[in-house]
Amino acid sequence: MLKEEINKALAVLKEGGVILYPTDTIWGLGCDATNEAAVAKIYDIKGRAAEKSLIVLLDTDNKLQSYVNEIPDVAYQLIEYAENPLTIIFSGAKNLAKNVINTDGSVGIRVVRNEFCEQLLQRFRKPIVSTSANISGQPSPQFFDQISEEIKDAVDLIVDLDQDDHTVKKPSTIIKLGPSGQFEFIRK
Repeated sequence: MLKEEINKALAVLKEGGVILYPTDTIWGLGCDATNEAAVAKIYDIKGRAAEKSLIVLLDTDNKLQSYVNEIPDVAYQLIEYAENPLTIIFSGAKNLAKNVINTDGSVGIRVVRNEFCEQLLQRFRKPIVSTSANISGQPSPQFFDQISEEIKDAVDLIVDLDQDDHTVKKPSTIIKLGPSGQFEFIRK
C-alpha cells in the first residue's frame, strides 16, 4: 500500500500537481518545491498571500547544501538532536522556485521524519513544499477528517494513508538561523 501511494504521489509531483498528504506534523499540501507553477497552485488553493513563505521538506540533511548557500555547523546538531519536528529558516536559499523563497532570500526547511515522506522524497530526488491543509486564515486541521471539502476537491491526489489516525500532532518548531550560527525561536 505504501509503495503504491508513493508511486501515485510521484506521478502527480512530476506533472506539477498538488498532493494532500500525511507528514510528521499535520496533513499538508505539497508539490515540487522547484516548480514555480506548482507552488502557485498551492497559494491559489489556500487563498494565501504570496508574501507568506512556505516550508520545504527534505529527506536528509545531506541535501541542505543543494538549497542553501551557507549552512552553519550548528544546523546539523539542531536537526540531529531535535526531539520534535524542527523547521529551520536559512538565509541564502537557492535552486528552489522563486515563490518558495521569502522576499529576504530565506527559506524554511524541515528534514522530515515520516516513512511516507522520506521514501517519497528519496524517490522524487527534489524537495517538496509542505503547508497546512487549510484555507489561509482558518485553523489548521489536526486530522484528515477535519480538512475541508474545498481543499480536498482542489488537489490532484489525496494520499490514501493514515486517514483514520487521530494522534494529536503539533506543527513544527521554527527557528531562524543566522549565517554565524545565532538563532531565534519563531514558533516553539
